[in-house]
Amino acid sequence: MKLRKTVLALAALCTFAVQPASAADPVEGRQYSRLQMPQPTEESGKVEVIEFFWFGCSHCGKLEPLLKPWVKQLPPDVTFKKVPAILGDSWAPGARLYYTLEAMNLLDKLGDAVFDAMLNQRINLGNENILLDWVAKKGVDRKAFADTYKSFSVEAKVRKAAEMTQEYGFSGVPAIIVGGKYSPGPELHSHAEMLQVADFLIAKNRAELKKPPAKKK
Repeated sequence: MKLRKTVLALAALCTFAVQPASAADPVEGRQYSRLQMPQPTEESGKVEVIEFFWFGCSHCGKLEPLLKPWVKQLPPDVTFKKVPAILGDSWAPGARLYYTLEAMNLLDKLGDAVFDAMLNQRINLGNENILLDWVAKKGVDRKAFADTYKSFSVEAKVRKAAEMTQEYGFSGVPAIIVGGKYSPGPELHSHAEMLQVADFLIAKNRAELKKPPAKKK
């Protein structure tokens, strides 16, 4: 019961507005917003898209089956990466789990299963012993997973994810950031519309990247 209350409380940070909106003509301040402090992107000349998520977020879980095919059809000039958000101390184990699966090439095999375990089965994968038992049942070497889970490289990525969560300044997940400065929301009707607005923002950022810098007066 205590775990369920904790999950429900944290899920309040997993936000998704339901006001009707039109993705055909997105309006800044409604269908998309601009970050107060834009962040630098990693690859010059390419449109960067980041999805911040949490395994314990029901909206992230519902977005996932739409996000996967959407990512596959992104054009070559768009880079995409997922970052596990850390909006509280109890979110850190989820980030550690994500980067452990990534390091062991297990995301494709177990990513959806993690969402199902946390959201539907209410398994506390934030508890290390419960997590190790769970992955062992999935056919993963328990010791190898534990060693990777506690490794320096995974710890470094978790720290970086915490820094990025703070730097980008969003308050809920899923949060999609385009070009280090735009994000769909806050007024969106569905997860599908979220991705439609993201497409619009990708085109907007692409045009900005091709535009020559303004001449100094």
